Amino acid sequence: MKHPFLQNNFHIRWSTLTPDHIEPDINKALADAQKVVDLVANQAGPLSYENTILALDETLDTLNRAWGLVSHLDSVANSPEHRAAHNAMLPKVSAFIASIPLNKCLWETLKKYDQGSESEALSPTKKRYIKETLADFREAGADLSPKNKKRASEIQSELANLTQRYSENCLDATNAWEKIITDETLLSGLPKSALAAARQSAEQKSQRGWRFTLQAPSYIPVMTYADNDLLRKEVWSAYAAIGRSGDHDNHKLVRQILDLRHEFAQLVGQKNFANHVTERRMAASGQAALNFGEEIFQKVRGKFEKEAEELRRYKAAEEGLSLDHPPLLEPWEVGYWAEKQRKANYAFDEEVLRPYFPIDRVISGMFEIAQTIFGIRVKELRNSEAQGLITNTPETWHPEVKFYDLFDSETDEHLGSFYADWHPREAKRGGAWMNYLITGNRDRSLGERSPHLGLICGNLTPAVGDQPALLTHREVETIFHEFGHLLHHLCGDVEVKSLNGVNVPWDFVELPSQIMENWCWERESLDLFARHYRTGSAIPQELFDKLLAARNYMKASACVRQLAFSKMDLELHINWPNSTEEELDTFVENVLHDYCPKYKTQPKSNVFNFSHLFSSPTGYAAGYYSYKWAEVLDADAFTRFQKDGILNPDAGREFRYKILAQGNSDEPAKLFSNFMGREPNPDALLRRDGLL
Repeated sequence: MKHPFLQNNFHIRWSTLTPDHIEPDINKALADAQKVVDLVANQAGPLSYENTILALDETLDTLNRAWGLVSHLDSVANSPEHRAAHNAMLPKVSAFIASIPLNKCLWETLKKYDQGSESEALSPTKKRYIKETLADFREAGADLSPKNKKRASEIQSELANLTQRYSENCLDATNAWEKIITDETLLSGLPKSALAAARQSAEQKSQRGWRFTLQAPSYIPVMTYADNDLLRKEVWSAYAAIGRSGDHDNHKLVRQILDLRHEFAQLVGQKNFANHVTERRMAASGQAALNFGEEIFQKVRGKFEKEAEELRRYKAAEEGLSLDHPPLLEPWEVGYWAEKQRKANYAFDEEVLRPYFPIDRVISGMFEIAQTIFGIRVKELRNSEAQGLITNTPETWHPEVKFYDLFDSETDEHLGSFYADWHPREAKRGGAWMNYLITGNRDRSLGERSPHLGLICGNLTPAVGDQPALLTHREVETIFHEFGHLLHHLCGDVEVKSLNGVNVPWDFVELPSQIMENWCWERESLDLFARHYRTGSAIPQELFDKLLAARNYMKASACVRQLAFSKMDLELHINWPNSTEEELDTFVENVLHDYCPKYKTQPKSNVFNFSHLFSSPTGYAAGYYSYKWAEVLDADAFTRFQKDGILNPDAGREFRYKILAQGNSDEPAKLFSNFMGREPNPDALLRRDGLL
């Protein structure tokens, strides 16, 4: 197939997307896009929405789709060949994207169109998009001098390369470490599920015994349950070392990234990168985002410090030590002793819940909930035999990946489709995420409506042998979370593609995802999917009561942990550039002094293994606070469902049509107010978490 990355088939032919096609395909996409940019920039007129804003948008949509496929495969099917091809084209793509708002003729054309009378007849959404487009151009340096434009372009290209190297270092360092154990006595305390997974991992590598890695499904059980203190220390130390030394050292990269971001922010007239990022978000400034986190911290600080003291006292009591001055814990002891204390306080063991969360039932139950409240229907496409014929599913990038269609349950309109890829592989980056591949047409003037296409990925507990993948409750929350992001895209009904779905201000984007997690805690919704994989029985009431009772265990500590990440992020992008500190670790330690529990061995920050902040030119940089910001919104918005009914379709439809469908067609604060009938209640989150 010629130019497979440029094909516009809705069902992507992944098998054709091989590394050898990346360079010719992306070069063609860049050349085609440049031709359109030149046409738009140099046209004499008359100017219209179609030959300026829309023409520019459509050509970038083609390039973004092709490059999006390349980047996606870099995340889920990384190989030396793909990495080399990706990295060879990355500077060219970055330079082209950076050049668009710096194109003087194009900028003058867009401003001239904006000042004309034609735009007055457009819909409010298109008017908003024109405003947003011009703001994007100014934010990227459209009004800079030629000299500064050149430097702005260089910075964006450098950032793309540096952040790609940072991401690769994290992936490679994670994959470079393994621990093979052949003496089962060293594995005391680990649940059967973790042992079975480790045994299977060893067998897959032709090893004897049990194999442990730094991937979450392997790492977390060791840190939570392993009785062997030396094992926990070894695994913790390996994880803490990611990005800190050897061939995968990110020290220099982080400093360069921070310096370049600060330089760019000042080039475009901002005091710092945090202000540059937040100016058009709900927070409106870096300092306001810092203040938001600080206000929450002061409200929970007392409980946070009390929780840390209680955990030290619990360990001391268990070991027969004096409770007057309980010794500090080591960082590799915290998860282990916290789990023991939780069991002691609530007689609750999260592992007991695993049999009730087989992944297929969790996913089908989640779809049923979404159908009930949002008015959608999800259908998996899979191989099936009917009358001797075999119907094949659309291709995927890996055999484990599944493909689904999503419909409006009332009109049966095909709203969109998506891929789901839930388990870890060495060629796949860590974490969980959602992304979109195609944004369908919702502009009647451009013809018929067409479906959206997206994807959700995770690194969840895999199946072991003949037993299905049995998830922890936290992993169930992860699935619901990413599905919320996906619904934001697939239910989008915005006539401008670039304003659809998750293309909203960053501190609003987590509302649809985080609100979905609430249905993982309600009896009525849990009963739809939390069923024992062998017996089909629901979670016993006694166990459910323990789950709820333990929900807010160590909640202040969890809250402050997120606030610490947010503060570190903002401080790095506000105050580090002017700091007299020589070392990043020292700077972070100082700014987070009150936010971190005290340990015998004080851990270093995760700044060299924090992909949210440093794996893309911007990403969550100066925006990690948005998780907590959106938690306030989701906690408050869910009170409407608690009032109207957990599975109330009226509330659900309103959330779909007033939040999910609207994308960035209006200000986030207005969208929230349209749904709730008022502004957000800032105390809703702390009340839900039992911290007020």
